[in-house]
Amino acid sequence: MSPAERRSLTILLALGVAGHLIRAASGASSVPPPVSLGLDPAADGNPLAHRDSARALARPIADTERIDVERATPPELARLPGVGPALAKRIVADRQIHGAFGGIAGLDRVAGIGPAMLRRLVPHLTFAGVAADTLAVGGDPAVDLNRADVAELDALPGIGEARARAIVAFRDSAGPFRQVTDLIRVRGVSQSLIGRLAARLVVR
Repeated sequence: MSPAERRSLTILLALGVAGHLIRAASGASSVPPPVSLGLDPAADGNPLAHRDSARALARPIADTERIDVERATPPELARLPGVGPALAKRIVADRQIHGAFGGIAGLDRVAGIGPAMLRRLVPHLTFAGVAADTLAVGGDPAVDLNRADVAELDALPGIGEARARAIVAFRDSAGPFRQVTDLIRVRGVSQSLIGRLAARLVVR
């Protein structure tokens, strides 16, 4: 190959490489920017509303707050003391299968809810908007520990006249009960007895 031919071949190769570089550069500028993987706050409603809702469902239930068992969703029910996600789902499933609970006695049919839990739940429940502690339970009205006399307390199963007098005497000396569990401070009243009576008692 003569020097002139080698020069011509070199020029052609250089031009070819230059052409490839120019095409590559122009192609890169036309590639669209990568898609952001972040969520668009406007794509799924108001992000502040979602945030506030999530915070509300994660917040422990307040002392005076009540949840309607006949309408609440599992996340709402899970905020109740002692009720986690699994039990909350069972409550809703039972409600869907068997219908409204109607009161504490109806809620007791759900597996995993017993007297001790009912005692904790009563102050925080309503049934179709009616406070649990004002509903009749088993056909009998709830008894207010701060207003009941000896006869009313004596009529409760497992109390008897002696315990009824002890409850009234304790209330007169120590002041009103703040919650049903305060009964444990009365001589002769056991935790198991409080659990059995939880659905019948209220503190106002």
